[in-house]
Amino acid sequence: MIKPARIQVRFSDIDVMGHVNNAVYLSYFEMTRVHYFKELLGLEWDWKSYGILLVRNEIDYIKPILIQHVPEIYMYFEEAGSKSIRLSYEVKVDGEIYTKGVSIMVSFDSRVGKTTIIPDEMKKALETLRKP
Repeated sequence: MIKPARIQVRFSDIDVMGHVNNAVYLSYFEMTRVHYFKELLGLEWDWKSYGILLVRNEIDYIKPILIQHVPEIYMYFEEAGSKSIRLSYEVKVDGEIYTKGVSIMVSFDSRVGKTTIIPDEMKKALETLRKP
């Protein structure tokens, strides 16, 4: 099991209301994807040939995250088509869910600038992230 991504809330993440600004969560999700994909596929994965592009995000804000919090973000694999992947996130503080999210990604070969079939190795690795 991969440990969740731990986020250090920066002063620049905080808005005038004193909590993490809604737009910052997209960066948190991106950091979480990097964390999980590094663990799943390693540092040698050929991202130019077998990369992914973000095509959609959804966020449900449940409770505000404050500067003193240490959010942990869990990423789960929901489903995959031939070219697309649906990932979900739970942002927790002290074990309590503060935010939920979803990202849709497509497999992309940046060398030729086209979507591509998701590699079997990536699908197999993602399967380990199914929510218990």
